[in-house]
Amino acid sequence: MRIAIVVFDGMTLLDATGFYDVMYRMNRVEQYRKVSWELCGMKHTIKDEQGVRVEVDKVRPDLSAYDAIYIPGGFGTRYLRYDEEFVGWLRIAEKVKLKISVSTGSLLLGAAGFLKEKRATIDPNHRDLLKPYCKEVISSHMVRDQEVITAGGISASIDMGLYLVRLLSSEAVLHDVKQLLDYQHEFEEVVEF
Repeated sequence: MRIAIVVFDGMTLLDATGFYDVMYRMNRVEQYRKVSWELCGMKHTIKDEQGVRVEVDKVRPDLSAYDAIYIPGGFGTRYLRYDEEFVGWLRIAEKVKLKISVSTGSLLLGAAGFLKEKRATIDPNHRDLLKPYCKEVISSHMVRDQEVITAGGISASIDMGLYLVRLLSSEAVLHDVKQLLDYQHEFEEVVEF
């Protein structure tokens, strides 16, 4: 599976790295599966919301070439949802198998039109911002409505990665990845439609 991790100025770095780390550890446990990812953005270097610089692997790649897109949240989502160039680039992923977001990344999925007639979630402090984009905002940690998977706040990035491990592999691999992460918690069940 090839995943485009969409990065942008003003993102929350943990939203991206929590998920990234889980995928990395899944490859360590299940080496034959080879989940791969690239950091994809609109320019070569972005800055997270605290000013940390991140080098981008691919600048404006064809997102339809990936099996999944993953969009973190952060303050940058507030203005990017109105940036037609950025949102137009995201729309290229319309036929991608999985569209995934954490926190306010769901605003960008919504702005691209991927949440029409879908149920989704977002950081609990921003549910009102998501309402115009989807059929229903669900008050849950993670929600899957067909090909769209959304999760709540910052810590949900690790849970989202673990959920994807479960989808792509097995409970045994999930257990091993959690051991590598020293993740001792059970993440909330995903509300699925």
